[in-house]
Amino acid sequence: MSAAVPPSVAAARALVGDLVLRGVRDVVLAPGSRSAPLAYALAEASDAGRLTLHVRVDERSAGFLALGLALGGEPLATGPGDGAAPVPRPVAVVTTSGTAVANLHPAVLEAHHAGVPLVLLTADRPHELRGTGASQTTDQVGIFGTAVRYAVDVPAPDGRAGELRDLLATTGRALAAAQGLRDGHPGPVHVNLAFRDPLHPAAALEPLPEGTSPEGYRRTTVVPPAAGPGADPALDGDPARTLVVAGDGAGPGARALAEAQGWPLLAEPSSGSCGGPNAVAAYRSVLAVDELTRDVEQVVVLGRPTLSPTVQRLLGRPDVTVTVVAPGGGPWPDAARHAERVVTSLAERWSAPAPHEGGPGGGPGDGEFLARWRAAGRAAAAVVDEATADDALADGLAGSPHAPLAVARAVASVLGPNDLLVVGSSNPVRDLDLVLGLDHPQAGDLPDVVANRGLAGIDGTVSTALGVAHSAARLGRRTRALVGDLTFLHDAGGLLRGPDEPAVDLEIVVVNDDGGSIFATLEHGELAAASPAGATTFERVFGTPHGANLAQLCAGYGVDHQLVGDVGSLRHALQAPSRGVQVIEVRVPRADRLAETRGLAAQVATAVRAAL
Repeated sequence: MSAAVPPSVAAARALVGDLVLRGVRDVVLAPGSRSAPLAYALAEASDAGRLTLHVRVDERSAGFLALGLALGGEPLATGPGDGAAPVPRPVAVVTTSGTAVANLHPAVLEAHHAGVPLVLLTADRPHELRGTGASQTTDQVGIFGTAVRYAVDVPAPDGRAGELRDLLATTGRALAAAQGLRDGHPGPVHVNLAFRDPLHPAAALEPLPEGTSPEGYRRTTVVPPAAGPGADPALDGDPARTLVVAGDGAGPGARALAEAQGWPLLAEPSSGSCGGPNAVAAYRSVLAVDELTRDVEQVVVLGRPTLSPTVQRLLGRPDVTVTVVAPGGGPWPDAARHAERVVTSLAERWSAPAPHEGGPGGGPGDGEFLARWRAAGRAAAAVVDEATADDALADGLAGSPHAPLAVARAVASVLGPNDLLVVGSSNPVRDLDLVLGLDHPQAGDLPDVVANRGLAGIDGTVSTALGVAHSAARLGRRTRALVGDLTFLHDAGGLLRGPDEPAVDLEIVVVNDDGGSIFATLEHGELAAASPAGATTFERVFGTPHGANLAQLCAGYGVDHQLVGDVGSLRHALQAPSRGVQVIEVRVPRADRLAETRGLAAQVATAVRAAL
């Protein structure tokens, strides 16, 4: 960052420039010190004729002036489709910190009840000064309560790489909420902006060229819901080299889209989209092969992808166009802050089967592109199949380098299309991600997978599985669960059932490696491998061995417990009739999880390269 442009000023200039490009014409400013970076940026934009700046001494008057500007202004645009409602043009109002913010509240309440799109940009002290008695510092976070459609507290910029991109991605969400682009419910939004000294440029600034955006920033277009029969939030004109990413809750539409268009499908276990001729096995490792992924031009995201950093890296690539399909009016998934557009749905024609050559799933897309991804998926599946096959477990689970994967495969292999599988967070869901479908040649044979991926915690998983089992039983469906030992212990209290409470049938497979092996696959595992001292620290604060006796724990709750030592016994136990809640414990090693995970990923990458 140049000495002449402090981080606070650079952030304010980027924000104001983005407001202009998003259609804001009028901004009302009340004077103050903490809001100085915004004042400089607004004056610069006003002098250049990019917006109209209105200055008022009283913040209460400023708020109502902004309200009137929004009420009397012309719409920003007309939404897609016949009869679509106009998109309202937002007006921004800027204040300094302290009581200045509170004085906006009357206008905010009016805008809330009237559905007027006000953007409240309130300057604040940096976090280190809050609660210290610093002048003009109070708790501004959440000050408008339920009267705003969206509220966010933005930390003070410090010049780190990518912070301007992240700021504008945040304010872009605020603008979309103010205009009601997702839910048709426009109204006020609150962006609380912390600024740290210095608050002014050290020298005269060179004017920013119109339309300038921070490096790596892609402005997201939020497309309002289609309102007419001809509406079609289309994808790019030539989207042949496209992937479909199906995250948690995507539903069968992701698979239908991939097969109708002839696009490869990367589907998480709880997506509801797994299987089919275009599904790519072990896609998390496949994505590491640059020779395959460098040709990707577009990704269509459905659901919320949460399992893989490699997927997020793909979604953040500057040369990849990302379209997010997010039904409903809530926030859209875009952890990479890189989406080109957000739509509530795609026109039916995108998922409609069409006559084509090349067999099922071929679609009209680039046949060579799809063929390469299918070959990659077959090569990856062969590696995982060999690593988890029964003959690879000749020394038993304790001696198998991929025992947890083999357990996940054994559980998946006995499940049919009418079965439900509840899978725990951390490693179990990632293990299932690698093996699901290996033993189900027909996509229609795959079970439905349920997982708590909203926040991906391990808490409450046993109770969630019990609730799923109760509901599924009413529909004649059988439920099983696959969880890790820490997940099981975290919610062991869920096994408690009073004598007058309804019983339920549920088999819970606990993969017990005496600790948290997920951390071994992260950077913490690298530190543990670097030195004995690192290993000791890792084992205590991340590995967290517990030594718990699950059999005795289950006995205390009156729950049946069975310890199995090989996958054959596990399959037999899962296929046998059972009543009530049964815990099936499988003990696996944890010591070499990092090396095993990386080794398998390297084998997959090698096999994929050989197949291309």
